Amino acid sequence: MKRLLITGASGFLGWNICIHAGPDREVFGTYLTHPAEIPGTSMIQADLTRYKDLKRLFGSVRPEAVIHAAAASKPDFCQKNRKESHRINTDASINIAGLCADMKIPCIFTSSDLVFDGRTPPYSEADAPSPVNIYAEQKVLAESGMKKRYPDTTICRMALMFGASGSDAQSFLYHLIADMQSGKKLSLFMDEFRTPLSARDAVQGLMIALRKRPGTLHLGGGERISRLEFGQRVKTIFGIKDAVIDPCSQKALDLPAPRPPDLTFDISKAKSLGFKPHRLAEELKRLAQEGSTRPRHPSPNPDNASRRKVWKSQ
Repeated sequence: MKRLLITGASGFLGWNICIHAGPDREVFGTYLTHPAEIPGTSMIQADLTRYKDLKRLFGSVRPEAVIHAAAASKPDFCQKNRKESHRINTDASINIAGLCADMKIPCIFTSSDLVFDGRTPPYSEADAPSPVNIYAEQKVLAESGMKKRYPDTTICRMALMFGASGSDAQSFLYHLIADMQSGKKLSLFMDEFRTPLSARDAVQGLMIALRKRPGTLHLGGGERISRLEFGQRVKTIFGIKDAVIDPCSQKALDLPAPRPPDLTFDISKAKSLGFKPHRLAEELKRLAQEGSTRPRHPSPNPDNASRRKVWKSQ
């Protein structure tokens, strides 16, 4: 599996896969409208929603394995743009599985913890999906459609991810820090729980899945934490003393896309395969020391401390 094709390489997860995939691989990455220069990666522009483009891509690269990370990943966008997001989140995914089946190569699909309704955590691979928004529905349809087209497809459900990125698609941590430093008042959910996963640990898990092809695998951090607690840790670890955090309830907001309350992952299967996620505080401290999440441009209106921002992405 020396020739590795990564879809969505200009996105947050795709960029990190390309960076951490290993020097012993020939890595190819796709992008649509936002080209990114990634050391050691050959970047290719491709519209994955066009089957002719996909066939041309596979015929040109001749990959020995594919990690499909491209997606329209904002739940609110998908809720408002169902047809457009369905083409990339579901249709393109199934077509990619079909092309991998034709070539008999490993196909890794990055799905989401959002496929569950958040009512009966922690979630293991044995639990049936129960989506509550359009984005999650599209991911579930992609999972089942890819498995039907190519039973050897590996489904990796990813928890909420954070970390560094050299692309335009930054993790929510990047924007969280930028808004904290600008003095904006941040409303953080005290009743939404996740098991956050650093980008480098996410790639570690995906490489394990690529080697062992475990069918379905949950990749998350080892700690259940609310959005509010996460923000408070970021404030402390990154030393943003003037950050203003306002606890709020997810239930009190009328969001375009409903959010599950608790998406805690059971990652015992991944651990049994050798997955070893770092502790959350350890990863945040590493990122703070490296300065890799520092905003490249200051946020607008830095003196507008009264501006309120509700953290609800993904």
